[in-house]
Amino acid sequence: MLVDSHCHLDYYVEAEIADVIARAREAGIGRMVTIGTRFAQAEQVKALTERFDCVLGTVGIHPHNAGEGELPGPEALAALADHPRIIGLGESGLDYFYDKAPREAQAENFRNHIRAAQITGLPLAIHARQADEDIADILAEERDRGGAFPFLLHCFSSGRGLAERAVAMGGYLSFSGILTFPKSEELREIARDMPADRLLVETDAPYLAPVPFRGKRCEPAMVAHTAKVLAAVRGLEIAALEDLTTRNFETLFQKAA
Repeated sequence: MLVDSHCHLDYYVEAEIADVIARAREAGIGRMVTIGTRFAQAEQVKALTERFDCVLGTVGIHPHNAGEGELPGPEALAALADHPRIIGLGESGLDYFYDKAPREAQAENFRNHIRAAQITGLPLAIHARQADEDIADILAEERDRGGAFPFLLHCFSSGRGLAERAVAMGGYLSFSGILTFPKSEELREIARDMPADRLLVETDAPYLAPVPFRGKRCEPAMVAHTAKVLAAVRGLEIAALEDLTTRNFETLFQKAA
């Protein structure tokens, strides 16, 4: 069994969600985590987790949306996550590629999510794009301030330095279809070298379809193709990689275990 540790099921048309999930189940995907991106969207995430027994969720505010209004504090985020099928927080973090929100707002939002993770013990799904140094520095600062907290760098495509600093702080790395792209050799080397017990797989569906579906709309079923590449990189049989990443998922997301 595989787990798609990060997807956006509410980004599909309502009428097709059941079929998307059915195709994932047929492909051997046992569980999917649908991700929060706005405070108000949390109710959609929760509804999907209640409707489908293979769907779990997170709640949070994406860095793109950090400038849309007053940001909820750590306590409000923690309260939002108080639901039996919400297993994590986020996605939050920093995106300096698109810069859709002021960087100060992104940083405040990111710190609020980290502090909510410290309050709840729930892992934080982190979005990091062209912000490696600031991501690592904020993680370290907040860890020193409030103690260790569980987290993963989702859709990991950053540099080796961030990977190493994150792992040293107890973090996990989740690899998407980007791992399968021909020009991702450096990323595959990072995936090869990181500790086996810190690796997860995801789709970020409906985005970033892996080879051989690149350029098409992604679905959770396609995480199997990313897992196949990760298995090859690690020198593992696919069944062993499935067991490894599912075990890592359950270690990180303890409410899902």
